[in-house]
Amino acid sequence: MAENDQVAGNEAETEGPQLAIITQYVKDISFENPNAPASLNPELPQPNVELVVNVQARALTEENYEIELRIQATAKHDENTAFILELVYGGMFLLKNFPQEALEMICMIECPRLIFPFARRVVSDAVRDGGFAPLQLDPIDFQGLYQAHKAQEHQAGNA
Repeated sequence: MAENDQVAGNEAETEGPQLAIITQYVKDISFENPNAPASLNPELPQPNVELVVNVQARALTEENYEIELRIQATAKHDENTAFILELVYGGMFLLKNFPQEALEMICMIECPRLIFPFARRVVSDAVRDGGFAPLQLDPIDFQGLYQAHKAQEHQAGNA
C-alpha cells in the first residue's frame, strides 16, 4: 500500500503545468451618460474614445490567483463627455506546477488574454445599453503592456 502511495506522489511531482479558469465575474461596473439626451443626438458624429487598460494580479493561495482586468473608456464630442465606462472584470485562476519565475508573466499576459473576450462583451453591451453604438474593443497586446510596464519600472529604478 505504501508503494502505491509513493507512485501516486511521483506522478503528482512529474505532472505538467496547469492553467485553468476557476471562475470569472464582473467585479465592478459603472456607466455614466452625463449629457443625455443631448449626447445621443443621431446627427452627432461618433464620439472620440480614450481607452485605458490595466491588469492587476494577486495570489489567493499557493495555486489560486485573482486577475483583474480594468478597462476605462471615456468618449467625448469635442469637449463634451458622451459617456464614461469603468469596468473591473475578474477571473480566478488555478496555476499549478509552474516555475516561480514564470508566474508573473502568466498572470499579467496569459490570464487577461483569456478573460478579455468576455470583458469586451460586457463593455460592448453596456455602451449599447447606454444608447450609443456598441464599443467594439480591438484585441489587446497584453505582452506589449507587460513589457512597457517593466520598462517603466526599470526607468523609475534608474532615476
